[in-house]
Amino acid sequence: MGKVMLAVKNLKTKYVTRLQEDVYAVDGVSLQIEEGKSLGVAGESGCGKSTLALSLMGYYFPPLSYIGGDIVIDGKNISGMKPDEVRKNILGREIAYIPQAAMNALNPTRKVIRFIEDVLHAHDPKMAKKDIYDLARERFGVLGLPEEVLEKYAVELSGGMKQRTVIAISTILSPKVLIADEPSSALDVTSQKMVIRMMRDLMEKGYIRSMLFITHELPLLYNVTDDIMVMYAGQIIERGTAKEMVFDPLHPYTKGLMGSIIVPEEGVRETKLAAIPGTPPNLKHPPSGCRFASRCKYAAPACMGMEIPDIEMPNGRMYRCLMSERKIREVYQNG
Repeated sequence: MGKVMLAVKNLKTKYVTRLQEDVYAVDGVSLQIEEGKSLGVAGESGCGKSTLALSLMGYYFPPLSYIGGDIVIDGKNISGMKPDEVRKNILGREIAYIPQAAMNALNPTRKVIRFIEDVLHAHDPKMAKKDIYDLARERFGVLGLPEEVLEKYAVELSGGMKQRTVIAISTILSPKVLIADEPSSALDVTSQKMVIRMMRDLMEKGYIRSMLFITHELPLLYNVTDDIMVMYAGQIIERGTAKEMVFDPLHPYTKGLMGSIIVPEEGVRETKLAAIPGTPPNLKHPPSGCRFASRCKYAAPACMGMEIPDIEMPNGRMYRCLMSERKIREVYQNG
């Protein structure tokens, strides 16, 4: 087992609405990522993926608030830190974040180099402009971005170029953990491949030491990450290697996700794509028992009322279901 870069234990965070209602978007999540490894997070929109990403930064602003749990980055627990301390000592250097819709994250009235100056001066106010420019030029060159991009405005860049620029800015301090929240969304196929190749290069060259990659596309994670965990209604319901999760899912929800998309590696399916019936539960009032039970065709009465355990398998795989692995495979085989 390698050195653990990110360890999260029983993390719970919530949103508080203007009516003072609690929405438990991250409810008891645990995970870890080793140095040199990448972990994918998949699930439907609204399952808590992006809230998990924001929560892992340890930088909470209303309506998001921290309830409990530990976030440990390279042995340093950031859960109890004050916001100013997190911003100064943690963000960018220990952990960095690429937001959704990163193409729109750049202020169109500022040149790219100004954003890099802001990031570096936040950690070292005395850093000279020449040193900043030299570092930016070197890093952009490594990532295949021409030097002239530094003096351009965001409106002068294509969508793919904007996305790559945001990634370069986010990783300029070589963070130990990079959180990428759907970094290839809204891009054409060519730009997606370029962004994914760029993320791999960052890992291989040591500019980032571990990565959490968030998307709703399981097959994409198969080509990007070492392991995958599936999130549903604020909880992790299955975790395994990328190959296991894509080609041998256990939890009915993971099975449903895979049945609703085309996997190129499997070729063209002869049957129609299947939809998952129903809608996710209201996280203001999470149901007792299995949160997927109302949508699961295999659910039994016990699924609705009792606490569902995490089944930990000898090979490190985990799933949250009352059915045994043997029973799961039997019901899948019988349709």
